[in-house]
Amino acid sequence: MRGMKERATGGVTAGLIGPGQEVTWEATHFLIRQRLTSRIVAYERPHHFRDSQVAGIFRRFDHDHFFEPRDSVTVMKDVFDYESPLGPLGRLADFVFLETYMRRLLKRRAAAIKTVAEGG
Repeated sequence: MRGMKERATGGVTAGLIGPGQEVTWEATHFLIRQRLTSRIVAYERPHHFRDSQVAGIFRRFDHDHFFEPRDSVTVMKDVFDYESPLGPLGRLADFVFLETYMRRLLKRRAAAIKTVAEGG
């Protein structure tokens, strides 16, 4: 995610992350440097894990990752649920641009993960 200067800066920053562990990410979104720390709060290897924000800009952010074997491949499905800060102003931002932005961001991240996982 080079375009956003995303990088892990704390917690588990290399290798696989496991139950109860945390990672802190820094990235630039909307020209603002942001920091988010998430913790693995559910872990059912190899089928599912959930990371939830423990510090960051969102009031709440939960991100589920599901993995399902199909034929000779693994299908990954992301489900995210969040609540923006700033009450009504945050809900307006969701409607106007934020939800679309977050969907695109997660699709780009999934494509990057796929490339790495497949050895590219």
